Amino acid sequence: MAEFGDVIEAADDTRIRDFGVLLSAAARLERLLGRAIEREYGITHVMFEVLLRLAAAAEHRLPIRDIATNLTLTSGGMTRLVDRMVVAGLVKRVPSTGDRRMALVMMTDQGAAVLRGAAGRHADNLDRDFVGALTAEEYRDMMISLRRLNEVARVRLGRLG
Repeated sequence: MAEFGDVIEAADDTRIRDFGVLLSAAARLERLLGRAIEREYGITHVMFEVLLRLAAAAEHRLPIRDIATNLTLTSGGMTRLVDRMVVAGLVKRVPSTGDRRMALVMMTDQGAAVLRGAAGRHADNLDRDFVGALTAEEYRDMMISLRRLNEVARVRLGRLG
């Protein structure tokens, strides 16, 4: 285990500072890019992510636990988010045909319309603030590295309960 002689040495560790830069950049980009879709479409960035996952799923429906795992949220936190999305008319709960004890989350027509509009706005903003902020080579290299880090973390975390 790494040991530090004092707090200044700990705070000055390059690895720790670099990881902080990664977290800070991700948080700022999420706030920046999320503001536009929240202002224009009335959904938070995490709601947008839920709709994206439902759009990619078979019949546009998934169990809450699968959505929560993909977004690294607790089941309780995801349940509260889905409750808000139901009230907003973006999703609905439907019974599972395979397991009567489980409800699935399904995107509504209104949710699909919001997703289409928000995705267009988000893509334009990504071109400006994410992809466009880097050269093509920088962007490619960053995505290769982030995918590798994502996979390492996914494997080590396993399935969240």
